[in-house]
Amino acid sequence: MQISLGPASQKTTASHIFGYFGLILGAFLAAFAIEVFLLPNNIIDGGIVGIAMIGGQLFGKKYFPYFFIILNMPFLFLAYKHIGKVFVMHMFLAFLLFSGSLVFMHVFFPNSGFSGDKIEVVVIGGSILGIGLGMIIRYGGCLDGTEILGIIINKKLGFTVGQVVLICNIFVFSLAGLVFPNWHTPILSLITYIVVIKIMDAVIVGLDETKSVLIISSKSKAIAEAIMHELGLGLTIMYGRGGFSGDEREIIYVIAERLQLAELKEIIHREDPSAFIAIENIHEVASGQQQKPGKKKTRIQDLIVRVLGTGSGNQ
Repeated sequence: MQISLGPASQKTTASHIFGYFGLILGAFLAAFAIEVFLLPNNIIDGGIVGIAMIGGQLFGKKYFPYFFIILNMPFLFLAYKHIGKVFVMHMFLAFLLFSGSLVFMHVFFPNSGFSGDKIEVVVIGGSILGIGLGMIIRYGGCLDGTEILGIIINKKLGFTVGQVVLICNIFVFSLAGLVFPNWHTPILSLITYIVVIKIMDAVIVGLDETKSVLIISSKSKAIAEAIMHELGLGLTIMYGRGGFSGDEREIIYVIAERLQLAELKEIIHREDPSAFIAIENIHEVASGQQQKPGKKKTRIQDLIVRVLGTGSGNQ
C-alpha cells in the first residue's frame, strides 16, 4: 500500500511545530529578561505580571512564578468561558512554559542578575522581554490576564482593550510607587514598559511594513498597466465620483511593500504628474486562498517541511 503525505498536511504539521517552538522560545526569553534584568534591578512589568513581580519583591523573588500562576487562574477561567478552548490551551501552555523557565533560571542560574546602568537595564531588558512577549502573542499565546479582561469588557461595555490595559497598568505602577521606597522604580518601570510595547508590536506585526495605496487619476488605465507589468503587483479598480466636480473617476487600490513605494510613486507620477496618492500603513494582509508555490517561507519552516515531507513509501 502506498502512503503519501500531501502538501497541506506537511504545511499544517510544520506550522504547528513552528508555533510551539515560537511559544517555547518566547516564554524563555520573557523569563530570561525578567529574571536577569528586571527583578534584580527592582523594575516591574505591567499587568498581572507586574503585580506578581511586586509580590515577589515583597515575599521573595523565588515566589514570583507561583504568584504569577495563582493571579492568572481567574483570567484563565474567564478566557475559557468567554473566548474559547483553543485560546485557553495556548494561554495555559504559555503560562507553564514561562513559569517553568523562571524556575529553571532561578534554580540553575541564581546569581545571573545584570548590574549595569539603568539605561542598559531598561533598553536591553525591555527589548528582550518585548521579543519574548511578541513571540508568545504571535503564536497564539498570552501571559497577561488584563488583556483577557480587556477583551471581555470590550464585548460588554465597549471600552477598547488598550484602554482597559492602560487603566490596569496605571493601577499597577501606582501600587509599585506605594510599595517601593521611592517613585524612581515605577518611573523606570513605565519607561521599560514603553520599550516592551514598541518591540512587542514590531515582533507581532513584523518588520516589513506593508502599505495600502489609493490612486485617483484621469489616466488610471495607463497607471494600472504600468504597475502590473513593471512591478508585478496586483491591484483593484474601484469607481468613484468627485464630491465637488461630480466627475466619475476610477480609483486604483494597491498593496505594496515599503521598499516598493519609491518605484511605485515614480511610475504614477511618470504617467500622470497630477495624480492624487494616499498611502496608509496596514498591519496584516490575509487571503482565503491557499499559498501558491513560490511564496516566501521562513528558512525554519522550509526545513521542517523538508524533514517531514518524506514523500511516499511502500508498505
